[in-house]
Amino acid sequence: MNTEALLHDLRRRLHDGGLRACLLVRDLRTGDELGIEPDTPLPSASLVKIPLALATVERIRRGELDGALALDVRPGRITTPGPTGLSRFRHPARIAIDDLLYLSTCISDGTAADALFELTPPARVTAVLRELGLRGITVRHPLRELSETPAERLGASQAHLAHALAIDAGTSGRGHRVPQLDTTRASSGSARAWVELLQALWTPSAIHPEDAARIRDLMAHNLLRHRLAPDFSSDATTWSSKTGTLLNLRHEIGVVEHADGQAYAIAVLTESLVPAGTQPGAEALMAQVARALRDHLRHL
Repeated sequence: MNTEALLHDLRRRLHDGGLRACLLVRDLRTGDELGIEPDTPLPSASLVKIPLALATVERIRRGELDGALALDVRPGRITTPGPTGLSRFRHPARIAIDDLLYLSTCISDGTAADALFELTPPARVTAVLRELGLRGITVRHPLRELSETPAERLGASQAHLAHALAIDAGTSGRGHRVPQLDTTRASSGSARAWVELLQALWTPSAIHPEDAARIRDLMAHNLLRHRLAPDFSSDATTWSSKTGTLLNLRHEIGVVEHADGQAYAIAVLTESLVPAGTQPGAEALMAQVARALRDHLRHL
């Protein structure tokens, strides 16, 4: 199948599966790439934990922060609900900055991320990206704002209404009645911008090699592997990634490294058109489309 026919077929499959998708797959050795709407910005959700981790490790290397410094994280002090991590703790905890980095990045702990945001606010994280020449990603708010959507106000029994609002209340200019889905108010970035960040982390760039290596290690130990990982993990590959989820948004960015030395940066950002929270078919479709783009690139 030629490239044009492949892209047409993948767009059809995404449409039939109820997904709007912005994707980009790039060969990190050659720079060759294939994508679908790669320059369209979408709210980032938990993907911002990668820029946050990068800004934090850079400040540690510079001596502005001490990774061994233990912070008091008390119930009620940082209120970012979530299914895992510190938001489920019942008692105060003292946790080192280095360990907050692990919790934030590897298990996507929003409370740990907000503890780090108190040290390095969103505007400063964005400034670090700009200093490194990365201009397509903007971090605008801490993670706690992601837990203040209609889904939390309506409750689990009416989650479908929150998803229907997320699907129908947007504008043609990427604005939205839900602030967390408005790309002018929420943290946001395009698939291309996230691939540019991945390339800067995996190949020589303005990012200090020690900082890049540390972020790669954190992403390699990401425990959330239900989305793209099934199509990119094997005994002959390493899949390093970060997911992001909010209302009808399902994202994942990552790099697949093959035993033969090939490496591909992948960003898949999606909006579901189906008003439901649990959609394993959408998760599988994301992976299948990304895999098809990667496979086509390998054989060009």
